[in-house]
This record gives sequence, structure tokens and C-alpha cells, in this order.
Amino acid sequence: MQRILPRSLPVGPQKTGPSSWRFTVWAPNRKRLDLLLEDTGRAVPMEPLPGGHFTVEVSGAADGARYWFVLDGKTRRADPASRFQPDNVHGPSALVDTDAFARTAAAFAPPPPDRRVYYEIHVGTFTPQGTFDAVVERLPHLRELGVTCLELMPVAQFPGGRNWGYDGVFPFAVSLAYGGPAGLARLVNACHAQGLALVLDVVYNHLGPEGNYLRDFGPYFTDRYRTPWGEAVNFDGPGSAAVREFFIQNALYWLRDYRIDGLRLDAVHAIYDQGPVHFVDELAGAVADWEERAGRRTFLVAETHLNDPAVVTEKAAGGMGLDGLWNDDFHHAVHAILTGERRGYYADYGSRDDLIAAMADGFAYAGRPSAFFGHVRGSCAAHLPADRFVNCLQNHDQVGNRARGERLVSLVGPRAGRVAAALLLLSPGSPLLFMGEEWGETRPFLYFISHLDAGLVDAVRRGRKREFASFRWRGEVPDPFDPATFEASRPDWDKPDAAGHAAMLAWHKALLALRAASPALRGTHRPRTRVWPLDGALALAMERRGEDGRFLCLFNLGRRATRASVGASAPVKGYARLLDSDEARFGGEGAVLPERLVATLTLPPLRAVVYKCGEERAK
Repeated sequence: MQRILPRSLPVGPQKTGPSSWRFTVWAPNRKRLDLLLEDTGRAVPMEPLPGGHFTVEVSGAADGARYWFVLDGKTRRADPASRFQPDNVHGPSALVDTDAFARTAAAFAPPPPDRRVYYEIHVGTFTPQGTFDAVVERLPHLRELGVTCLELMPVAQFPGGRNWGYDGVFPFAVSLAYGGPAGLARLVNACHAQGLALVLDVVYNHLGPEGNYLRDFGPYFTDRYRTPWGEAVNFDGPGSAAVREFFIQNALYWLRDYRIDGLRLDAVHAIYDQGPVHFVDELAGAVADWEERAGRRTFLVAETHLNDPAVVTEKAAGGMGLDGLWNDDFHHAVHAILTGERRGYYADYGSRDDLIAAMADGFAYAGRPSAFFGHVRGSCAAHLPADRFVNCLQNHDQVGNRARGERLVSLVGPRAGRVAAALLLLSPGSPLLFMGEEWGETRPFLYFISHLDAGLVDAVRRGRKREFASFRWRGEVPDPFDPATFEASRPDWDKPDAAGHAAMLAWHKALLALRAASPALRGTHRPRTRVWPLDGALALAMERRGEDGRFLCLFNLGRRATRASVGASAPVKGYARLLDSDEARFGGEGAVLPERLVATLTLPPLRAVVYKCGEERAK
């Protein structure tokens, strides 16, 4: 796709020599801008350019030097495109020479779509140390598990030291709490050395409320729309051309300067743009153009609740051309069946048919009325490759946006947890695990902040309580500002070796190993998958075909045994049992189902079983 806007001036400081830098900033709201170098106290006038930009080149500025922009000779502000905020959101910016980062595994290529297995973490809580370097130490665990893509919640600078990252206010600056720019570069190198792609969550629908000084420079925000989190970004009003370029350059910055392999775009349904080409569409085109010039392959994944297949439809076919989207329907369908919850958005789910549709077609809501949203939701996406759908049982939203942050296994127990894991890892689509899920972590993941403004802290406390009203969850909401809330959200790294948890980990490893070895189970062509109900109310079967044969997966999500007639809908000859969720090595009581598939069998409660027939090749 051709860019609808010409490339504007570079955003942020650009190194032009050993100690020379050019600074460029868009500030149409200002008549005069000066660059103030903090170590010398020297203020240098910036040259105004057409379109509201100001620029200046200076020498004698070392890597790490702190600086401010002085607006109209009065107000000091950090650079909107600051690469590092060493004194947090209210302090000066610091220069970062990303070209000086050590580079390893330069030829690394991310896994192809059918081999993407995501693992989402919050850097601050994933390890006791809460740093990028501490994450590096855990990468062998992820590789041995079978993960291929490590996904980080946002790392852009936020106020304080404890935050999910969605309150970021400096989109280009790597959080000092996690180890800053050099720490992120080391993590990228280490991921590539382990054969892992690194995916970064970026937020283009809003900025956080504290330390957000962009409006002092120009019309970055608009009152024409409102997001659930505050002011909407101005992507289609006066001055929006430069705003669009600012965020497009942000995406390219992560991919180019840090060699990150993929971006997850937060809540694109809250990116409001009525212009001729939607911002996300233009962003995808800009990334594709850059990939062609750079000779690299990256990928973009969107979070959206619209169930709109156009987001992941190729540009040649009239879509936006993104590579994947988070599929809430899969999560909600599994969660509602296993937990029985029907409040909030779970009111739309709970039937076996919802789950079958999500497994077979991608979306459960594809032109169906939604009680929660109050309108018909979604369009059919069954024609698209299955890898465009990122499915999960847990993620930061679905756990952390519960009042008490409960994990799925804490709600339904390990037997149901094993069935859910089999549904996720054997179904079509790209699976995503949330930190600690693989060993059945029971510690919560809670919402936490460390805003520096006391009034804002109180507002967040009140807002969290209002947010949960429709779910009617019981119990007090943990104080998001209390450091104990943050500490309680750390996974327990002693559990993978403990009884019960080690068995759950073994189950996940077995499923991921089977998936990795099987073209049929990794397959993205939906016609090679068939899902149908069995006789029991909460029992179903899934057949997957590929060059390595046929797999038949049986699931009973109910808490009662069911007599199932498998032979009525599928051939049973030649199928041998591969995995049973109730095997002792996985924490069960021992497999009792026949080693050779029979036409009619009793499927015990909360059970997942995998059979394979290698004698017949899929056509």
C-alpha cells in the first residue's frame, strides 16, 4: 500500500555524528522553542519549519545527556518522542544511541504463522527482580515449554514504578523500572539467541493521565471521541497528519531500532478515525513498506472486540492486512462453560454451540445479536486462515480485570484446567499462554498503579469499583496503589517443581510438543478441521487432518460422565490413544479409556483425550 502522507521529518533525536544530534519536534501550538541541555545549562534556539516543526543540530552531546524543550521561553517539557526518561515522567529526556546496542543473531527470522505460540508477561512481576535481565534468565524455560513468541505488556514510560503499562505517556521511552533501553536490547538479543521472537504491546488509542504533556505541543488529542480510558488520539481532525506520522514512526522505531519482531496493537476498536484510510490500515501499509526495504519479516496483531474479519484480511482483498487478532470469543466461550459465570460480557456465552463455532470458524459472534453490546456483532471469518486468530484461556485483561484477579485454575480446578489447555493447544488458531499458566499458577494477577498524583490514585480506586458492578463479583477490590497488590501478582517460580504443578506443566509440554510435531494440529486451513457435538450436553469431538494423518480429540467439559457415540460421525478404525488428561503423569488418576478407539465409549467428566490414526492420509 502507498502511504497516503509523504514521509515527514524524523521524530525525536537523531544522531548525526560521534557527539552530534539533530532534534526535531512538532509544536504548532508554539511560536518559539529552545533546546536546553541540562549538563551545560545552555539553551539553543530551534529553527521553525513549515508545518509547525522546529529543529536544531548540536554537537558535544554525549549518549545519556539530559535535555528539555523550553516552550515560548517559559515552560520546560520533556521531548514527546523521548527515548528515555531517567527521572520518570516529570523529568528531562535523555539521549539514547540505539546504534550502539550490541547485536546478535542478526539473521533471526520469526516463526511462520503456523508455529506461533505466544507467552504474555508483565515484565515487572514475571520475576522477583522485575527486570528485562531477569526475564532473560527464564527464557530457557519458555523454549523447553514450546513457546516461540514472548509477548511483553507495554514497556513505554509510565508514572512511578508499578503499572500495567497502559498508562504510558512517552511512547518511545523504555521504562526505567525494567532496565531502560539497553535492558530491552539485551532481552531482544537473548530471545533471538534462544530462537524466540519478541512481541511488544503498544498503545495508540490513548495515553495515560499523568505526565501526559503532548497537548502542550500540538493537537494530539480530540474531544470528538472519548475512549473508556480518557481522551482519544486525534487521527482524523485538524493537525492529524503529524499525529498519525508520530505513531507510525513509533511502530517503525521498535521494529527497526530494537529489532522487535511483532507488535500487538492495543484496543484498535478505540482508535477512532473517520478519514479516507483508517490509521491502522495506514500503519500496516507503512510497516509492509519498511519490511520490503529492510528485508525483514515482522507481524502485527490487533486487539479488537468488533469481530471484524477485515482487520486480518489481506490488503489485496480490501482488508487492513494485519497478521492476527486477539479472539475474545474463544476465551469467553470456554470460560463461561467451565465457570458457569453469566455476568457482564459472559452473558453472551455459555452454550456448547458458542465453543464449537469459535473452534471451527474463529468467531462465535459473526452476525449474531449480542445482549451485552446491544447490537448485531461481527461477520463471518471462517474463510480466513486459522493462524489469524490468537486464542487464549488467560491474558492480562481476562485475569487482571477481575475484581480479585483469579486465575482460571483457581476457579475451576486442575482437572478442568487440563481440559481447557487441550482445547486451546489442539484447536485451530495461534495459542497464547499467560505467565505461569503452564504450571497452573494460582496466585492472582491484579491491577496495580503507582501514580505520583494522590488525587488520581483515589480516582482510580473509585473507578475500579464501578467497573466491576455489572459482574457482581464478591469481595473487596484490592487497592491498586498498595505495593502488596503488585507483589501478590508475581508468579511463584518454586511451583513448577512442586507436586501437582509439575504435572500441569508436563501436560502443557506434552500438548505443545504434539502440536509442534504435527502438521495436522498446526494446520491453518479450516476445512481440514471438523468439530461436532457428542451425545453429552457438554461433550464434543474435533477431527484434524493433515499430511501426518488424522487426529480425533474428545472433550467432556461437564462434571458428569457421558456415553458418547463417536462412530456415528467419524471412522474409528486404526485410531490409537496418544494423550489422556487423566494420566497419572499429568496429575490425574490414571487413563481408563481404551487404547484403541471404539465406536461408543463412556467419556469421564472433565476429560480430554487425543487419538491418532496414521493409516489414512488427509486429502
